[in-house]
Amino acid sequence: MSGLLEPEGPVEMVILGRARDLGGFEVRRVLPYAQRRMVGPFIFLDHMGPVTFEAPAGIDVRAHPHIGLSTVTYLFDGALMHRDSLGTELVIQPGDVNWMTAGSGIAHSERTPAELRPDGARLHGIQSWVALPAAFEEQVPAFAHHGKEALPVVEGEGLKVRLIAGALYGARSPVATASDLFHADVAMATGARLEIPADWIERAAYLVEGAVTVGGEPFEAGQMMVLKPDAEIVLTATAPSRLMLLGGEPLEGPRYIWWNFVSSSKERLECAKDDWRAGRFGPVPGEVDPLPLPE
Repeated sequence: MSGLLEPEGPVEMVILGRARDLGGFEVRRVLPYAQRRMVGPFIFLDHMGPVTFEAPAGIDVRAHPHIGLSTVTYLFDGALMHRDSLGTELVIQPGDVNWMTAGSGIAHSERTPAELRPDGARLHGIQSWVALPAAFEEQVPAFAHHGKEALPVVEGEGLKVRLIAGALYGARSPVATASDLFHADVAMATGARLEIPADWIERAAYLVEGAVTVGGEPFEAGQMMVLKPDAEIVLTATAPSRLMLLGGEPLEGPRYIWWNFVSSSKERLECAKDDWRAGRFGPVPGEVDPLPLPE
């Protein structure tokens, strides 16, 4: 099946999540897509799980590098141990936000915590990448963790919106961003209606679970609805549903992506490859077997 649908009405296109194997763990990759590389500054989105591992297995993403972006990890279930070359060592729980800004270069690993493995670890969540504006691409790397209790929640009839980043529905997230964007986790009861403001040029809604209609057209889990600019959007849940809202203003120019590197310059990607080969990203404490550069 093609990864792209072209509906009528206020939805510009629908991107289907495509299966990708990450070393024994399958994710659904939504962005980037050939016909739609970005939505606002969002250049990458993976839907992880839901999965329950057979003990003592779990997620084991070895140390690997990034440049030119911020990685955003948000879990619905399970936990992940984050370690990076800044010396950060922290477990992320459901509802928390890990916002790691690579800038000029950072390395990190993600693993299922050891204490969860004997009972069959679970994992369900979203990881996205936000490309940085050109003026911030080479900034000093940074890591920020925001606990669930720090994120604003907006509730309505059959609706619960947790704001991950940006401003939406009169609330603002404490997460610092380098560009104008929004990102939110939305739970909808059957029959609930959600208006998505047309305050940004580029907007999308990824349906994690459940089913919704937009303009009378049905959509299902695993689909990203890319919305037409300026269109009035009202989603109606036809089943208990969960979706991720994301988007923002487009960046000042195109971005190139190779492996875990993002940049406005193809030459900068080549430099990043050389830096990883030469070990110039710095070690991740507790990690001894970093991922090699792909051939």
